[in-house]
Amino acid sequence: MKKVHYIGFVILMSILWISCEKDSKSGNEYQKYFVAAFAEESASYSQISDDYKIEILYSEIALADGTLTVKINERNAKEGIDYTTIPEIVNQEIKLPIIKGSKGTEILFKNLIYPFDRDDKTVQFEITSIDYLDFSSIQGYSVMMVSFDASLGGVIAPNIGGAREQNQVYVELSSKNTTEIQRDDWDLAFYSGDDNRVKLNGSIYMAVAELNFTNIDLVEKSDVSNLEKDVAIGTFDPINVKYIDHPSGELAQTAIAEVSENDVENKVYLVNLGFDIPVEEPFVGSVNVSGKSRGWKKIRVLKRDNDYLLQYADVNASTHKEVLITKNNAYNFQFFSFNTEEVLKIEPAKSKWDLNFTVFTNINDAGSYGYSDFISNNRYGGVKAYLIDSNQNKNKSYDQFGIKDINESLFEFDLRTIGSSWREVADGKKLFNNVYYVIKDAKGNYYKMRMLTFLNEKGERGYPKFEYKLIK
Repeated sequence: MKKVHYIGFVILMSILWISCEKDSKSGNEYQKYFVAAFAEESASYSQISDDYKIEILYSEIALADGTLTVKINERNAKEGIDYTTIPEIVNQEIKLPIIKGSKGTEILFKNLIYPFDRDDKTVQFEITSIDYLDFSSIQGYSVMMVSFDASLGGVIAPNIGGAREQNQVYVELSSKNTTEIQRDDWDLAFYSGDDNRVKLNGSIYMAVAELNFTNIDLVEKSDVSNLEKDVAIGTFDPINVKYIDHPSGELAQTAIAEVSENDVENKVYLVNLGFDIPVEEPFVGSVNVSGKSRGWKKIRVLKRDNDYLLQYADVNASTHKEVLITKNNAYNFQFFSFNTEEVLKIEPAKSKWDLNFTVFTNINDAGSYGYSDFISNNRYGGVKAYLIDSNQNKNKSYDQFGIKDINESLFEFDLRTIGSSWREVADGKKLFNNVYYVIKDAKGNYYKMRMLTFLNEKGERGYPKFEYKLIK
C-alpha cells in the first residue's frame, strides 16, 4: 500500500532548551528561559484544501498563564476572503493564551478558496512578544510562512519501518511530502522516457542473467540451474556485478539490455526475485532486511509501438503470460509486480519527489552488495547533489553555507552521491557530523541537508531523521 503524508517535525529541542545562569560566582540559582517557537518554518498552501494546524511549541511545561502575540503579514491574500484563523486576527495580530500546564498552543488556519484561484499567496506568522513570568525568549522558528513557494526547510523523519527497513520512502523537499511503499511491492521498473530500458528492484536484491534463448517457452530448469549460484547479490565474487543494474543509475548500464525494435534481438532472462521482507526483528543496533527467497522467473521484454510487452513465466513452465506496459511521461517508470501480476504506480510523479530512503544494491571490491540506510536522489527527474566535508580546508560549516558558496560544477546525478556516505556501521554506529549535502531540485531550488540520526532512543536502526533548509 502507498501512504502519503504531509509531515512536519520539530526542530531539535536543544534549540528550545536555551538556559542561562545569573551569576555562578555569587551563587544565584540556575534559570531556564521559557522559549516559544513554531514547529515548522513553512507550510505549502497547495496542500491545504481545508484546515491546517500551525503548532507553537514550548521549551518546557508552562508554569503559569501568559500571552503570546503573533503578527500577521499578507501578500496577495486577505483574511476573511482567502483564509481565516482560530483565534481570529485583530489589527493584524493574534493573541494566544499560554495556559498553565500546557506544552504548546496552535493556530487553526482555514483556507476559504479551493480550488485555488491563484498561486502567489503568502501569509506570514511571526511571534513578536511573549508575556510570561520573567524568563522568556523568542528563539528557533519565530517566523512561519504559508505559501506556494518552496518549503523553507525543517526536520523530516522518513518512516522506513525500523530495523527491517520494509519501506521505501520518497521525499519532496519543496512540500515536505513523503510517500511510503513496501519495498517488495514491485519487481520491474519500465522507463517512461525516450530510452527503452527495464530496471530491477535492487532494494530486495534482485539480479538477472541473459540466456541464449529468444523463445521463452523453450527455457527449462536444466538450462539455468548452473547459473543460480552466481546470479545473486553478496556472493563475494566481483563477476556478479554483471547481473545487476549499475548503482550510479546510468540507464545505459542496466543488467537487461535495451529493448530492441527487432524482436529477435531481445533475449530471455533468468530473474532472481530476491528476498521477502523478513519477519524477525534483529538484535538492537543491527538490521535484518532479507527474509525468505522469492524464487525465480524467466522473462522476455519486447517493444510494441512506444510501449513494452512483458512475457513472463515460472522457469519450468512451457507457456507464458503477457502484459502490455504503457509509458507515462509524467512518471520516471511504470512498475510491475509478479505477486499481483499488475502494473502499479509506485513512485510519485517525477516532478513530485527528490530523495528516496531505501535498501540499495551497490558495488564494492567484492562485487554487488546490499546496503541499508541508503539515500538516493531522483536522477531521472533531474535532481542532483554533492557532498561537503566541513573538516576539509576552506569548506564552511552547515550553518555558514549560503547561496554564494554553491559550486554548480560539483553537482552529480549519480544515485550514490548521498548514499551511505553520512554514516558508518561496521565499527560502531557512527553518524558523520562533518558531512552535509547541497541538493538542486528540478525546479531550480537549492537546499542544504544533513542527517541528524539513523537510530531511535533505544539504539535501534531504521529511524533516519534529517534537517534541511532552502538556500536563498
